[in-house]
Amino acid sequence: MPKTATDVPSVSSLAADCEAAARALSTLSTEQKNRALRGMADALDAQEEAILAANEKDVRAARDEGLSAAMIDRLVLNPDRIAKMAGALRDVASFADPVGEMSGTTRRPSGIEVGRMRVPLGVIGMIYEARPNVTADAAGLCFKAGNAVLLRGGSNAFHSNQAIAAALHDALAAEGVPPAAVTLVPTTDRAAVQEMLTLNQHIDLIIPRGGEGLIRFVDETSRIPVIKHYKGVCHLYVDQHADLEIAEDLLLDGKVSRPSVCNALETLLVHEEVAEDFLPRAKGLLDEAGVELRGDERTRGHLPGVAEATADDYAAEYLDLTLAARVVGSPDAAMEHITEYGSNHTEVIVSDDLPTARRFVRSVDASVVLVNASSRFSDGGELGLGAEIGISTTKLHAYGPMGLDALTTEKFVVYGQGETRHPVEK
Repeated sequence: MPKTATDVPSVSSLAADCEAAARALSTLSTEQKNRALRGMADALDAQEEAILAANEKDVRAARDEGLSAAMIDRLVLNPDRIAKMAGALRDVASFADPVGEMSGTTRRPSGIEVGRMRVPLGVIGMIYEARPNVTADAAGLCFKAGNAVLLRGGSNAFHSNQAIAAALHDALAAEGVPPAAVTLVPTTDRAAVQEMLTLNQHIDLIIPRGGEGLIRFVDETSRIPVIKHYKGVCHLYVDQHADLEIAEDLLLDGKVSRPSVCNALETLLVHEEVAEDFLPRAKGLLDEAGVELRGDERTRGHLPGVAEATADDYAAEYLDLTLAARVVGSPDAAMEHITEYGSNHTEVIVSDDLPTARRFVRSVDASVVLVNASSRFSDGGELGLGAEIGISTTKLHAYGPMGLDALTTEKFVVYGQGETRHPVEK
């Protein structure tokens, strides 16, 4: 059974241990970190059976509670997903270590040499729902970037997270790394989250991952800086110059391949000059895939019988096989719709007209903008970051999927040969 707050260490003490571990991590070499990461991956593979057994407990309980299909999809682990978790850790091990990297080195008129060095942030607090893969992804990324991580997973994934963390701890211990570098809060008590958000003396950054309600609660409650994205309302705009076969492929991949994730499409925008041709084709494909389409008046003029889309539909993150559609008169109208209803997450244009595509890329305010490519590429791994720790739709200090570099900051380093700013009298 999950532990309660009365029989586990306080979150404050766990965070203090995590902070001490972060100091120890700062002395590890790149090779030591990479060896530990590969060991963490091997441990996940070796303990697959135990992890799947723990996950089955969580999934069974979630089904008994009547959780949505989207939430259960995020929760479920299988051998392939565990292999991908292990693969992501190996990918992170193969990436260049940002810690200690120097940049912008210049010599000033005074004679001093000034540069910037990448350094860890310190302790990262992760608060997340359902997705047990976050436990491994966050641990691996934070560790490679020299940070300790305090993990508070959702109650629905409690057993899964415990099993994954146990495997990671075995690998860390084998390398002589303090296990507190990856600390899982061992309680489902919600008071633990509230306490965690007050510990600005130990935790340097909070990253929440989950539903909009959780993220808003964290943002409004935390005394610690928060990296966040509230939701992913992602659009596909089919321009008048679009290759409609490409548009069909991007629509199906973006909406149907895995509708429960934040980079799935939620709204289809179609230029009026191609609407008569494209919308019936799209409707046929969406019907085959079981997608419910809702549209504005002009969409329903081309597709009789489609339900009316409301303002709430255009603002919705469905995370399910439902899609809103709208016919627009120009690229500017499409961008105006995105400005009104978008969530700064991911936007896609299908167009063979380069000036239109470039204007869309410049004008649309989103952390990832794609031209003639699926929204499902809005992912740290696909963008070359390895496993991502989250997606930021705010601009301080990161924007978009966050990989290793986003888990570091820079400090100034100055080398001199006795230079003083003012004359020294002796």
